[in-house]
Amino acid sequence: MPRPVVVTYRVSSTPAEVAKAAAELFTSAVVDAAKSRGIARVAISGGTTPKAMFALLADPAQPFVKEIPWDKLDLYWVDERCVAPDDPESNYRMTQEALLSKVPLPAERIHRMEGELNPEEAAARYEAIIRNGFRLEGAETPTFDLVLLGMGDDGHTASLFPHTDAIDDMMHIVVANHVPQKDTWRITLTWPVINQGREVVFLIEGADKAQVLHEVMQGPYQPDTYPSQIIRPASGKLTLLLDAAAADKLPEPMNGIGTLELK
Repeated sequence: MPRPVVVTYRVSSTPAEVAKAAAELFTSAVVDAAKSRGIARVAISGGTTPKAMFALLADPAQPFVKEIPWDKLDLYWVDERCVAPDDPESNYRMTQEALLSKVPLPAERIHRMEGELNPEEAAARYEAIIRNGFRLEGAETPTFDLVLLGMGDDGHTASLFPHTDAIDDMMHIVVANHVPQKDTWRITLTWPVINQGREVVFLIEGADKAQVLHEVMQGPYQPDTYPSQIIRPASGKLTLLLDAAAADKLPEPMNGIGTLELK
């Protein structure tokens, strides 16, 4: 049975406002983790919504670049396409262009997935990087301070696509996942790792996501069909940052904030 979770969804009028809310949340999570534990470990996703957030984080006219303790941030990826780091489809390339090339994040704190390698080798190498970085022993699972996720119009998140093998993987930290519907391979964190995050946040925009978001949040539990449903953080809390179009089929929020209980 899935674990109960309280979902808080914050609805902004526009995608630009979602990006700002995400930048504020990112900054707060990094600052708090660095103060509490001396290090902030964040796993990020690709896509257009994070790109707008990255642009704000790197903008010298905004407060974020000065507030973030870049020397205490370890940056990881939730997933990656199996392409070279300079490929236009690369999540790493997007992050490099929008954020990393503009902020003082030390190179040794940037931990990219090596999408140019054989998928199984890339997954194994990334799992080793995480194990070493978190100093894990045995079957320990890493606890990221913040995990930022997106959701596709098919209900996938990370590279956990409907009816693919990675949905059933509970043994690994990172796995190579064949995605027949896209005729490709992806590298992804597994859902138990995502669920272990101290703070887990979906960034979702657009009217094309409204119906699937309704199904994920309020429909019957079908994680093989809607993999985003399997994201039930161990903390018991899940946050959604949405624009009004994506939130259209959820219960009307009060003053821009709504809650749901997933049982």
